[in-house]
Amino acid sequence: MEAGALGALPPMQIRAASSLRQSCVISLRQGHVWPASPKGVVALLSPTMSCAPLMASVSLWRLCFGAPRPLSAYGRRISVRFCSSRMTLDNINRAAVDRIIRVDHAGEYGANRIYAGQMAVLGRTSVGPVIQKMWDQEKDHLKKFSELMVAFRVRPTILMPFWNVVGFALGAGTALLGREGAMACTVAVEESIAHHYNNQIRTLMEEDPEKYEELLQVIKKFRDEELEHHDIGLEHDAELAPAYAVLKKVIQAGCSAAIYLSERF
Repeated sequence: MEAGALGALPPMQIRAASSLRQSCVISLRQGHVWPASPKGVVALLSPTMSCAPLMASVSLWRLCFGAPRPLSAYGRRISVRFCSSRMTLDNINRAAVDRIIRVDHAGEYGANRIYAGQMAVLGRTSVGPVIQKMWDQEKDHLKKFSELMVAFRVRPTILMPFWNVVGFALGAGTALLGREGAMACTVAVEESIAHHYNNQIRTLMEEDPEKYEELLQVIKKFRDEELEHHDIGLEHDAELAPAYAVLKKVIQAGCSAAIYLSERF
């Protein structure tokens, strides 16, 4: 809140606004106000602070029910809970969860770029709506993993700019081979992703299926949708693509390399 804005308020609200500024974290750009301490909660709920009750109630709701605020303004850790599950920053295997979320985010980002490349070439053909439907699901997958990255403070892979270019090039390049080429790419990529998701499911099941229940549900749902894309590719003549077997092996080798690198970097 700027000094000029404070000057336009009545004296009582100036005092309340100053208290709010000192005891809360304020984001004017996003319209959020977060209490930085118990004093901040009092400031937010003060009847003199008539300009903030709606933002205060929304922010307090987010703070109490799982909003990703891992650290307070004083550097104290606030436990972050994943919905209603037992997963928190304090009790999970951070190395495993970081690796899973990072690589899955990268994979879904790459899949989005592949479908973007395919749509650039085949978007106005008869197979365009089929590709668009699969792409829309991949957008949902990417959105979810982006949310999980924020919730669990996972950094993205440093290779994102590279996957941006390579993913689009792969999608557009195989689409230039025709519908069959695009679908062959879809079969190869989605088969690799489904296999990768199955490995993650086994890892989490072996560690603690109850603790990771909701993350498991997310991965299982996305795996099933990737398998649907795989089957759609086969139904649309993927196996009729030029040099299908060779093309599939090359693409899957690239997927394996991408998974390895994105997990670690």
